[in-house]
Amino acid sequence: MSCEGTEPADQMVEVVGLDGGVLEVVTRSQMREQRLRHKCTYIVVVDHDERLVVHQRAPWKDVWPSRWDVAFGGVVGVGEDWLDSAKRELLEEAGIESDLLELGTGTYDDSHVSVLGRVYLARHDGPFTFLDGEVVASDRIALDEIESWIRSHEVCADSLAIAAGAFLR
Repeated sequence: MSCEGTEPADQMVEVVGLDGGVLEVVTRSQMREQRLRHKCTYIVVVDHDERLVVHQRAPWKDVWPSRWDVAFGGVVGVGEDWLDSAKRELLEEAGIESDLLELGTGTYDDSHVSVLGRVYLARHDGPFTFLDGEVVASDRIALDEIESWIRSHEVCADSLAIAAGAFLR
C-alpha cells in the first residue's frame, strides 16, 4: 500500500503458489486484471477494553472501495518478510506500532481476488491516525457484538474469511 494515498498500477507484486513460493513478479495492475494469487497481511487490532477496531476503506481503493474492514493490512512487497509487511501496513494504515501475535494463515479466492494471507493480532488503544488516506472512518466494536455488526455492514470478504476466521476461532 502506498503512503501517497494511491495504489500505483506499476507497483511490483509477487505471484505465489499455495505454499507461498514465488512464481513470478508482475505489476499490481496485472495481478488485479488476471486475479493472480499474492501475499497479504491482515492485522486484527483489539483495544484493552476488548473492542475490535474496524475501519472503512477509501473510495479510491482498487478492490472493495468504501467497504468496512475488520483488519488492517495489505499486499506484501516484493522480497518483504510477512512480519515486516504487517508492521509497515499497521503503521501506514493505523498510525501505530505494536507487538504482533501471529494467529494463522489462510487462502481466499473469489471473482475479485486470490490471496494467501497471514493474520496477526495487535493490542493497542490508539490513538489511531489514518495519514495515508486508505482509511476514511473507524469504529470500535465490542467483541460480543462483532457478528451482528458484520451482518449490518458491507465488509471485505477476504478479511471475513481469513482474518475474522483466524481471530474468532
